[in-house]
Amino acid sequence: MSVTRIQPQPFFADKNRAFWNLQSLGWAGAFLLRGSSTIANGQSFSSLIPVLISTVTGYSVTLLMAVAFRFLLKQRPIVTWGVSILTVVLAAGLVAFIDAWVFSTQNRSGDTAGLQLFLGAFYLSVTLIGAWSALYYAINFYLTVEEQADQLLRLETQASSAQLAMLRYQLNPHFLFNTLNSISTLVLLKQTDRANAMLSRLSSFLRYTLINEPTAQVTIEQEVETLKLYLEIEKMRFEDRLRPAFTIDPAVAHARLPSLLLQPLVENAIKYAVTPKEEGADISVTAQPAGENVRIIVSDTGPGLNDGAIKPHIPMSEGTGVGLPNIRDRLIQAFGERQRFETRSTPGGFSVIIEIPLNMDERSKVAA
Repeated sequence: MSVTRIQPQPFFADKNRAFWNLQSLGWAGAFLLRGSSTIANGQSFSSLIPVLISTVTGYSVTLLMAVAFRFLLKQRPIVTWGVSILTVVLAAGLVAFIDAWVFSTQNRSGDTAGLQLFLGAFYLSVTLIGAWSALYYAINFYLTVEEQADQLLRLETQASSAQLAMLRYQLNPHFLFNTLNSISTLVLLKQTDRANAMLSRLSSFLRYTLINEPTAQVTIEQEVETLKLYLEIEKMRFEDRLRPAFTIDPAVAHARLPSLLLQPLVENAIKYAVTPKEEGADISVTAQPAGENVRIIVSDTGPGLNDGAIKPHIPMSEGTGVGLPNIRDRLIQAFGERQRFETRSTPGGFSVIIEIPLNMDERSKVAA
């Protein structure tokens, strides 16, 4: 037998319901407090009638004040506060007048003068209604701040998603330009079979990039399959000069990362390692656990950079293409400070090291 779990709702999720709950509970509490004080002072239960009338009057008057305050919240601050204070004084005076009249009507033989009754009732009324007004504005201020914070969070999320989409879409034209150039060359050389095969593989690769949203995450296993599809296209250009190898630890095969994160790294390796060398180069992609992270290394046996340094950031001006700065920005957008991006260059090759959190969450958004 399945049990339906009740999800708790925030108290102010329904503002109207929250207002009525607080209004009723607040004035009920005021009645109980004043009523218990009256009985504790040795007065009869009939003395609760003025207390009940006063509570009902206060309840009704504050309902009218809530309507006025709702309008005043939209005005300039000086108008809001000035009219609010005046409203509190007038409302307290009205409640005090009714309280004094009810008390004097019930106790005709009393010696207390009417003005004294009014002043005593006014002091109590202005305290209650002033507290009610302060609480009303405090709650509205809190709700306004919460709403603005929610809007800011939504805007930041939308901006982050838009930036991720922009960075992702920067990858495709670069690769597409190179591939179409290769197909054009094959057509000019009348190698139509190879051109058709390359077009078919390009179609499959682009289909994959289109069905996945720009902000989607995929498993390392899926990313590797995409890389193999991409390398099949490049293999037709470079043949035996391009020698890829993959070493993926099964423990991280289902770890998630932004889609098409590694493709520009392999593209850079082809451009700067395979293309300049007549014998080509080896390109390896490895993924393995690193504590609570996943370490991914894309390396080649090309000439590398001249200085052989280890660098966490590579600017565009150093001739490594748009891929490295793009990937660094995507990692920052996706993981913030919980990522590592480092490059290493030696005379025997160039490598990029990426570390990201080991995330196996199946709820990550992947297009079917």
